[in-house]
Amino acid sequence: MLSIKNIRNFAIIAHVDHGKSTLADRMLELTGTVSMREMQDQMLDSNPIERERGITIKLAPVRMIYKNFILNLIDTPGHVDFSYEVNRSLAACEGAILLVDATQGIQAQTLAHYHEAQKLGLTIIPVINKIDITTADISGTKKQISEILDFDLDSILLVSAKTGSGVPELLEEIIKKIPPPNTEYRTPNTRALIFNSNFDSHLGVIAWIRVVDGQIKTGDKLFLLATQSSASAIEVGVFGPAKSPTGILSEGEVGYVVTNLKDISQIQIGDTLSTQSSVPALPGYHPLNPVVFISFYPTDGAEISALRDALSKLRLEDSSFSYTPEFSPALGNGFRLGLLGLLHADIVEERLEREFGLSLIAAAPSVSYQVLTTDSKVQTISKAVDLPDPSQIKEIREPVIQADIFTPQDFVGPVMQTCQHHRGTLSNMFYLGNIVQLQYSLPLSELIHGFYDSLKSVSQGFATLNYELAGFQAGDLVKLDILIAGEIVDALSQIVPRSQSPYIARDLVERLKEIIPRSQYEIAIQAAIGSHVLARADIKAFRKDVLAKMSGGDQTRKDKLLKKQKKGKSRMKRVGKIDLPQEAFLSILKI
Repeated sequence: MLSIKNIRNFAIIAHVDHGKSTLADRMLELTGTVSMREMQDQMLDSNPIERERGITIKLAPVRMIYKNFILNLIDTPGHVDFSYEVNRSLAACEGAILLVDATQGIQAQTLAHYHEAQKLGLTIIPVINKIDITTADISGTKKQISEILDFDLDSILLVSAKTGSGVPELLEEIIKKIPPPNTEYRTPNTRALIFNSNFDSHLGVIAWIRVVDGQIKTGDKLFLLATQSSASAIEVGVFGPAKSPTGILSEGEVGYVVTNLKDISQIQIGDTLSTQSSVPALPGYHPLNPVVFISFYPTDGAEISALRDALSKLRLEDSSFSYTPEFSPALGNGFRLGLLGLLHADIVEERLEREFGLSLIAAAPSVSYQVLTTDSKVQTISKAVDLPDPSQIKEIREPVIQADIFTPQDFVGPVMQTCQHHRGTLSNMFYLGNIVQLQYSLPLSELIHGFYDSLKSVSQGFATLNYELAGFQAGDLVKLDILIAGEIVDALSQIVPRSQSPYIARDLVERLKEIIPRSQYEIAIQAAIGSHVLARADIKAFRKDVLAKMSGGDQTRKDKLLKKQKKGKSRMKRVGKIDLPQEAFLSILKI
């Protein structure tokens, strides 16, 4: 058994698509952890969606043996929606490889992850990737890292994760620079940090742990300090990258414990696992709060039970979303999901449709609001239909984010105009070489209503964004209802700024007019605040030419046929049913 001095725990952090998973592949090859026969691209990305999209959405640990050292690597996501995965990974490590793309330089998530690693006091090794690409600006990227992140030029390593160039030198640097697990504040108790968990249909709940003190063996009785639950260690092992039983995990090691628990809610991420019921808990993580809420409805109402089962099974693998049942008069029974962002929502919807064979309608996303009522009570709501009567509302508070936007100097003007158009307030501005960092305070609702697309468009794809929630602030907000054929479609209702409501109303009814298919009768689409209609559009009915068979005759005969047709149309309108396509709900995103 190797000494604790020969253990190195580290994570790879970077902006999305800078090559983290590819670098992890080369390390697995070089250390002989995975044979060439078993090797495939994005080895640590276990979900097919991760492979298809080329993004990591879930942290993935793996244990490698190299030159008599244990290297515990945790591959992390790069997208802002999954920042919580990065924070959990870093808390289980002593060091981090900060990867920067030589063709793109430092971007928003690069800096965000760097500051997070700094806060935790980790040893950071700066690495420039993709040096084999012809458009790589190695000297410019080196200068950026040196000036912005304050690293010595000589300390910056160059690698190509694709070809493997520079990876052996990087492994040597990890062994040399990243310290072994700290034993200075060791306690006599056994304590392990739970940094992730998953549910296996055969094994039950599996805790992914970093042992801080003592050791955990197969057969040990374990206690979860936060939930006051007890469990048994049925199997103990390491990730190689598949689960490999070892029977014991000692301090400093990263691995897994198969418990006898059947409910994943009994394990909290950030909890302390111990063999004693009363020991000082390890510092955990901030609880996850959903920021985007989306309602999902099955296209066939009979599939509601299948959707309920699918959500309960999916939550066993992804505990970061929550769901509650709800009913819509227009769309029937469904569930409202609390999610971490629009990409997270997209991934969850795709998994529900692909893995469980469901056909879903996703209503327009919204954020949570705080409503201060006239009797000084604060209600938290996540959809417009839950707003109390306007006479009872004193003020509506919306969530605000602190956004860090990185853009080349050439696009500063258009980016600032875009932020102001989306109700942003500039709080700071820094020049970092030829890159400008803009700090804006923005309503979170603007982020889900096309802000990111606009930002990429005006900056020709160069601007990058990182954000974190900064609390709630009062705004002049109103509920905008959409009426189709005289009936309010609550799934299309939304809370909007009063000043922008006429423009949003006109834009939305015109979009819906193009999306909703024509019917046998005329359909009126209206956008209203209370009883005040702000905009209207009419979808004309399909009409049969009832006069085609008449070769002549008096006008009264023609009028008689037209009146008969009009009467039939009005009767059809009373009993007709309008089918709203999925695009009607997505149109709210594009206002």
